[in-house]
Amino acid sequence: MTHPSIDDDAAWAAVLRRDAGQDGRFVTGVLSTGIYCRPSCAARHPRRENVRFFADGAAAQGAGLRPCRRCLPDDQARDVAAVEQAAALIRAADQPLTLAQLAGATGYSPAHFQRIFTRATGLSPAAYARALRRERAQAALSAAGAVTPAIYDAGFESPSRFYAALDGRLGMSPSAWARGGEGARIEWALVATSLGTMLVAATAKGVCRLSFAEGAEDLARRFPRAELAEGSVAFRVLLDQVVAAVERPGAAAPAIPLDVRGTAFQERIWAELQRIPAGETRSYAQLAAAAGHPAAVRAAGSANGANPVAVLIPCHRVVRSGGALGGYAYGPQIKGELLRRERKGAPPGS
Repeated sequence: MTHPSIDDDAAWAAVLRRDAGQDGRFVTGVLSTGIYCRPSCAARHPRRENVRFFADGAAAQGAGLRPCRRCLPDDQARDVAAVEQAAALIRAADQPLTLAQLAGATGYSPAHFQRIFTRATGLSPAAYARALRRERAQAALSAAGAVTPAIYDAGFESPSRFYAALDGRLGMSPSAWARGGEGARIEWALVATSLGTMLVAATAKGVCRLSFAEGAEDLARRFPRAELAEGSVAFRVLLDQVVAAVERPGAAAPAIPLDVRGTAFQERIWAELQRIPAGETRSYAQLAAAAGHPAAVRAAGSANGANPVAVLIPCHRVVRSGGALGGYAYGPQIKGELLRRERKGAPPGS
């Protein structure tokens, strides 16, 4: 019998697409051959009626099955430990570590280590290290007044390397970021919608805040030294697009530019949220797995809650595993209404 925590249909779909992101979440038992595999196993797919799903290799062995010699499902725990060890080494290192150094420390060949690290985190070891340095620099800039020391303390060899790594991600200069937005111009407006009063704010790059039941004082707390100005004519064009996206969530609309930032993990979660089709939902566990971190369910929930632009990054499409709405920063009524409109294609008030 399949373990009660496993959704048979979802597990079979993962097997058919050989979803490596599901490796470690369950194993696929094939009764006709007497073996069990990872979901991502490259072997020919078995017949559905011959398949049972187990929580782990021990459960499959208890049913009389043996591990596949091709995908080595019991090596998953070793892979996870190697990735965790490498991530810890990267975090502790004063200088960037080479792929060969990380592979040697974990006992893998460089090519194989690159594959398992990328599969587990969604980033190559080098990209993970860059994201970590960028994250540290952003945190240091937020807390310090001096830009250059923060850049070096975060592990960048020079300010030019730091600016190149950001590549426009901050939406304002690092100096402005360090001084609470000083020198940056943010235009904003409060607008009535069928969901309640909505705050919209944007830099020259894109929308940086969309929320309900907030006002100018809340925006000032987020950007205490920015120049806050009521929206210009150009801003009103953007505002109309935002209002349309909120009133008819999921409807075809022009891409709305965003100026949001978070940790590397938060940004992966936000990217996965934007991939959820309108009218569909995902559980927090599914969101974490899609981001390449199946064990980080609680962290995925926190990243979901940290979303600074409601609706545009559709955090309302994440629900609890049993189908209950779960939490939402602006209350269950707004979350439920957004989902209703997306599922039915319904206009406001219908």
